[in-house]
Amino acid sequence: MSSPGEYYNSLPPISKAYGTLCFFTTVLVQLQILNPGLLILSYPHVFKSFQIWRLFTSFFFLGKFSINFGIRLLMIARYGVQLEKGSFEKRTADFLWMMIFGAVSLLVLSAIPYLETYLLGIPMVSMLLYVWSREYPNSQISMYGLVQLRSFYLPWAMLGLDVIFGSPILPGLLGILVGHLYYFFTVLHPLASGKNYLKTPMWVHKIVARFRLGVQANSLARQANTGPSAFRGRGYRLNQ
Repeated sequence: MSSPGEYYNSLPPISKAYGTLCFFTTVLVQLQILNPGLLILSYPHVFKSFQIWRLFTSFFFLGKFSINFGIRLLMIARYGVQLEKGSFEKRTADFLWMMIFGAVSLLVLSAIPYLETYLLGIPMVSMLLYVWSREYPNSQISMYGLVQLRSFYLPWAMLGLDVIFGSPILPGLLGILVGHLYYFFTVLHPLASGKNYLKTPMWVHKIVARFRLGVQANSLARQANTGPSAFRGRGYRLNQ
């Protein structure tokens, strides 16, 4: 059995960095070193008071220490890591681009009236969970040891639990929406048309190469996953 240090060092770079930032942000808030009011997304403060950092810090605060915080951190550690190590293996730039696309999309959606969301880390985790559920649609998941369900339905089950426990439903819905947009434009639409309109930009590849964040070895096609066509993950990704 590996030690905690060995396990941490084995984690892929993007999921590890994001999970670490989320954890220590909550630690600093819990120790009252950081004021959570300065972390949340508030466009009036961004544009009128030039508090630009809110565009970034809102993605790293998952709330104070609680069961919900623990569940979302575990989602990063399990589903984000499995996604980065599996479907995005040797494609660190693509995984980073997915996170950037998700962040920008959530910032845009949060500027729309009635869709305002102040803590964007929660929908970001929901986006990761949705993409994972599309990549591994036939995995069997146990919900708290009580219910077995196909992973394709896990994001919706978590959304239902938010409703049951009185948590806001909007952040989870926004994460699912953004996750579906990403999956549609990078997998479903390229499979149907042969064109990828959300190809990872060269500057993202340069960031990964510059800071030696994992590896990037895209191929023109990827082998199809097995399973019923209605619940199939990506078949292949065209890089055009």
